[in-house]
This record gives sequence, C-alpha cells and structure tokens, in this order.
Amino acid sequence: MVGFLRAFAAASAVPAAAAAAAAYSLSSPSPSPSPSSSGPSTTKLRFPLPASFHSASAASSSTSGRAPNAVPPMAAAAAATADLSATDKESALPELTTEFMVDMKCEGCVTAVKNKLQTLEGIKNIEVDLPNQIVRVLGSLPVKTMLDALHQTGRDARLIGQGNPNDFLVSAAVAEFKGPVVFGVVRLAQVNMELARVEATFSGLSPGKHGWSINEFGDLTKGAESTGKVYNPPDHVSDKALGDLGTLEAGENGEANFSGSNEKLRVVDLIGRSIALYATEDRSDPGIAAAVIARSAGVGENYKKLCTCDGVTIWESS
Repeated sequence: MVGFLRAFAAASAVPAAAAAAAAYSLSSPSPSPSPSSSGPSTTKLRFPLPASFHSASAASSSTSGRAPNAVPPMAAAAAATADLSATDKESALPELTTEFMVDMKCEGCVTAVKNKLQTLEGIKNIEVDLPNQIVRVLGSLPVKTMLDALHQTGRDARLIGQGNPNDFLVSAAVAEFKGPVVFGVVRLAQVNMELARVEATFSGLSPGKHGWSINEFGDLTKGAESTGKVYNPPDHVSDKALGDLGTLEAGENGEANFSGSNEKLRVVDLIGRSIALYATEDRSDPGIAAAVIARSAGVGENYKKLCTCDGVTIWESS
C-alpha cells in the first residue's frame, strides 16, 4: 500500500510542474520600457510577475536547456532559412524599433493586438497609439514574424517604419522585386554605425541554393547583368566583399526567407545601388533578377491613416 501511494505522488508531481511552467511561459516578464516619443494617448505594455513565478522560471530553464528569452523554434524557423554566415544564422537579430499601421477602432482592438504580440518571445516593449493606429515594437524578431502575428488577430497591418529614432539620417532602405517571375522584398535597417539588419522574403525561385549580393550600380537595363560587381568599399579589408550576402535556399515551393545582420554595412551608402539574385550559389551566371535599393521610412517618418470604408482598405498620407 505504501509503495502504491509513493508511486501515485510521484506521478502527480509531473503535471503540476508542467502547469507551473506553462503559466510562466504565458506571463514572461518584460524589461522596463524605453521612453516613449508619442503623445499622451500612447499606452505602454507592462506585465510584472509575482515572485513565485521566478523560481518556476529557473527550474524550467535548467531542465529545458533554453534561455527564457530565446527565440522559440517556430520563430527561429521563419527567421533563418538562409544565412549570411553560420554565426548570423545561429544568433538572434539585434534589437530594433519597428512601427506598424494596424486597423484598430477601440480599446478592445488594442488589447487583442497586445495580447497576441505578448505571446512572441524576443519582444522587449510594445507601445500603442490608438488615435493614429500605430503599434511600435522594440525587439529582436523579424518583421515577417510580427506581421504574421498581427494578421492572425484578423486586422489589417502594414510595416511603416524601422530603425533607431533620431540616430541616423538614413536608417532604413528597401529593394522590391516585382516579377514577372521572381517577387520579393529586401529590407535593410541600421542598428548602429557598425551593424545593419537584413531581412528578405522571395517567391518564384527555382528550388535550391542561390547566390545574392548588393551590387555597385542600380542600372537594370540588362537586369542583374548590368548592376556591376559586388559592392565593396575601398576601406573594407576582408576576404569577403561587404556586399556579399551569401546564399539563399529556396524550398520546393520556390520561396526563401532570410533574417540576419551584417557588420560594417551602412544603409546610407547603399541607396541607388542594387540587390541581385543568381541562379547558382557561386554567382557564376549573369543573374536572374535585380532591384534598386531605395530609401525607406524610419521610425516616426511615415504616419498614415487607415480607412476601411466601403470594404476597401485605403492608405492615405497625412
């Protein structure tokens, strides 16, 4: 009888520990938010935890072998299917402020958006400006991961700015591939003077590995073939050109995603140049597609108003 009771007690401890770990994961603490640059209508997210949950956090981390703020497997898979280097693929993205325009009409919408974003690890702070329909996120997640989460709330959402406010004259740039075969977008954002984030999504590629690079010129008269050599400033001393972005790997559906960082890359120096895609990994072919790099909006530079009247979404500059 005593043996039976001991076995029963040991079995009961397992679901109890699992429940404690689940409660902690849904309520993970957020560091203190950074000062807000928005008006009085802006709300900030704060969700402190009772002290009892911190002991559960330590036990959960030690048994799972994963740091509390590590990017979860689903986010990591979406963030890194190609890489600039092995180091970039394994490390989290550097923190950056990203602004979205989100169709929100009431405080209930704000709550729904916050609750959804809270489920994503890697977000440090969330600010919501309901009158202007702005959601500002400070964190290390790729844009695609955050946009997917916002769309899952059933609301229209659009990236409108990225970077570090007031830090750089040009903090963000974009290159758009508009077909007819290859479609995609590459976003570049300055984190600091020594580091830039690079994010990309493509479709229409043949399955397998493709080389891609930032090239010297924005001349698209002959597609990628007329964009010149890989961009490499004279003061860059390395065996690898600064504009060499490595390899993209497209799946069977022709899609490829990338999220990473590139040291020494300055976004302001890339405006007017191009990003080229190649059929082969070593870029020995003339190239299959190219797009000019243009300046994109930084934080606070692209506020717009969303109108959903008559069932049509209209983005209107204010």
